[in-house]
Amino acid sequence: MKKASLVGAFFVSAIWLASAQAFCPAPTGATEVVVRRVVDGDTLRLADGRSVRLIGLNTPELGRQGRSDEPFAVAARRRLEALVGANDGRVALVPGRDSKDRYGRSLAHAYGVGGRNLEAQMLAEGLGFQVAVAPNVGLADCHRAAERQAREARLGLWGRSPVLKTGQIKASGFAVLSGRVNAVRRNRGGVWLQLEDSVVLRIAPNLLDRFDLASLERLVGRQVEARGWVVDRSRRRSAEPGQGRWLLPLTDPAMLSRMPG
Repeated sequence: MKKASLVGAFFVSAIWLASAQAFCPAPTGATEVVVRRVVDGDTLRLADGRSVRLIGLNTPELGRQGRSDEPFAVAARRRLEALVGANDGRVALVPGRDSKDRYGRSLAHAYGVGGRNLEAQMLAEGLGFQVAVAPNVGLADCHRAAERQAREARLGLWGRSPVLKTGQIKASGFAVLSGRVNAVRRNRGGVWLQLEDSVVLRIAPNLLDRFDLASLERLVGRQVEARGWVVDRSRRRSAEPGQGRWLLPLTDPAMLSRMPG
């Protein structure tokens, strides 16, 4: 990151933190833990052996198995190390309503000096993307506000226009994408938003009560921005001919927004 960008990141995040208590009030009933190691920008390894995945934050991936680091992956890890180090290697954790992910990691919000939410701090500096996975969405508004300020100031990863057009998707994994909605359909598998370039957004049946279905139907012909973990269905034997190749499951309304125009 260039020196000017670092200064800008500090200045804007400092402004955001001045009002952080209004968005992300210091938690009650948090448990203080000792951090043994910062694995990456959104994962901690605790002294008691637990791995903790921070709720609401997804940072670029570090290179593994011969792959290169994604842009800002190292910067995100180093910044989280600094935030943890500023509190002598301790953080306060508040577990999510869903307390484990599919990999067995604990899911929690982390707080540092002055009760500041660490995910919001990372988002405010442009070092990660906001994500919302129901039911762990209690700080979604706070995190959205933090990301918005970084995005408007083009800090960190937002200085590189990370939003992909639907035709630019090349592989599975996390993505923020934009495209036009061609159709909205509902069946026993949920609600499906068909975008351009063989991209489909899906809302699972158990999440439909979180969405305004009438508003979804009005998205036909509109440009939207969606984020989440893209799946390449062409690699699945069960994929049917004519299905969109790229499937992005929407895990909360915060993961979908209508674009101006």
